[in-house]
Amino acid sequence: MSAPARKVRNVRVTLVRHGPAEDRDPVRWPDDDRRPLTSKGQSQTRRAAKGLARVATPVRRMATSEAERALATARIVRETLAPTPRLETWPELAPGGLPEPIFERLRRLTPSGGVMLVGHEPTLAEFVGMAIAGDGISAVHFTKGGAACLEFPDGVKPGAGRLVWLLTRKQLADERGRP
Repeated sequence: MSAPARKVRNVRVTLVRHGPAEDRDPVRWPDDDRRPLTSKGQSQTRRAAKGLARVATPVRRMATSEAERALATARIVRETLAPTPRLETWPELAPGGLPEPIFERLRRLTPSGGVMLVGHEPTLAEFVGMAIAGDGISAVHFTKGGAACLEFPDGVKPGAGRLVWLLTRKQLADERGRP
């Protein structure tokens, strides 16, 4: 006798693009993955993270690209979340990645609840396109430090998501109490 299928409940995926980083410079950073956030980018990301903590669904899992600018952004955001999720690095979130492997990873790891992913353009925009239209087109534009929330009522799969919100870094950092 096989075990009964577990009902997949609503899954919310919050996507965050890394904050403002130093300009590409192969002399300073021969490995572009080591390129950091600027000091101004760090402070802007801190302000945006406070707004993100106000609007984001509670996060059970948090994953980031291993690139320094994304990892630094994830650490800043993580400090504002309660409860504080464990931070994981996923190769699927690396610069230039495709959305399909992210879907696969989420399907394996997320039966329900909230997940936050920190990564890069155009991968995040293509993930949104695949989530809402079933095609990996760039359906939105993420500003540096901007974020979006997708909802998957019946499990994470292409074409099954809906865009709940999309906010720029400046909208998130609005200190008047409303992003």
